[in-house]
Amino acid sequence: MDGIHDMGGMHGMGPVEPEENEPVFHADWEKRMFAMNNAITAVGVRNLDESRHARERMDPATYLGSSYYEIWLDGLIRILTEKGLISEEELAGAQEPRPVTTPKPALKAEDVDPVMDKGGNFIAEDGKPARFKVGDKVRAKNIHPVGHTRLPRYARGHIGEIVANYGPHVFPDASAHGGSDPQPLYSVKFASTELWGPDGTEGDYIFIDLWDDYLEAPGDAT
Repeated sequence: MDGIHDMGGMHGMGPVEPEENEPVFHADWEKRMFAMNNAITAVGVRNLDESRHARERMDPATYLGSSYYEIWLDGLIRILTEKGLISEEELAGAQEPRPVTTPKPALKAEDVDPVMDKGGNFIAEDGKPARFKVGDKVRAKNIHPVGHTRLPRYARGHIGEIVANYGPHVFPDASAHGGSDPQPLYSVKFASTELWGPDGTEGDYIFIDLWDDYLEAPGDAT
């Protein structure tokens, strides 16, 4: 979806100013937020793409005024209320928390590190056949889906080159809404001058991982 979260290439946002010696967490509550978010993932309540889509639907003005983990908290509350695991009354302290059933049991303390070390896996055994091969020129479709997408706005309508095919992966646009639709995932190389014209730098390239459905042959109509 098109939203404030897709800030790549936007004008007027100012430079990125990294914090010198930035700590992993700025406050103890951020540690708890990180732990809660991963605990919810482990019990199978929602997947990564559902989580991202929940954060994308945050009020734009609130998004711009929020820190990284405040955005995480907003998204977690949204998806848990939508799935009926918590209520506004429980959040406000007006009602005692209700017991809920989750697809998987909660992690035991001794299982946390192995699960975190393993990470996620979105590789599919099979899926749609690849329409492109390494070396092909492709254009990112100029689309504006109303749901979740991993196709950044700054790449839409621009031409790049396939440099790798990672094989079939779960399609995030489907995964965020309860589907799967596995298909080839490619690494696509774009010249910065192709993406940003005279604001780009000759010889600089941006590599974006893009799914098959995001791409078309340069001569095709979007």
